[in-house]
Amino acid sequence: MKTRSAAVLSLLAGLAIGAAAIQGLHAAARPPAYVVTEVGIGDLDAYLKEYLPVAEASIKASGGRLIAGGQDILVLEGPARGTRVAISRFDSLDVVLAWRGSDRYREARKIADKYARFRSFAIEGLPQ
Repeated sequence: MKTRSAAVLSLLAGLAIGAAAIQGLHAAARPPAYVVTEVGIGDLDAYLKEYLPVAEASIKASGGRLIAGGQDILVLEGPARGTRVAISRFDSLDVVLAWRGSDRYREARKIADKYARFRSFAIEGLPQ
């Protein structure tokens, strides 16, 4: 009887470990997400001093990172819509949505809306 109970417990433990491993692999296979933001700035000094540090902190706190940004924009097609562009990378679109709904992001936007206008979108990365 003890042997049978040990075998059943071992089987259940193996199933649990296997399920956890499969779930981990599935989560790891999700593509990253990128947020692209075009910014039209009215007051560059205030934007850089008051908003940018708070915005970067909110991105970092959500697990994202700024991977490109600045004023040197080479427009290849269509009208330029901003004076700066920023691209941030996050682990998934779900993380992007959580970041956009966070208190830290809302606080940053209260500052930003005084100095700039934004156009942002998020896109899933392609499998590599």
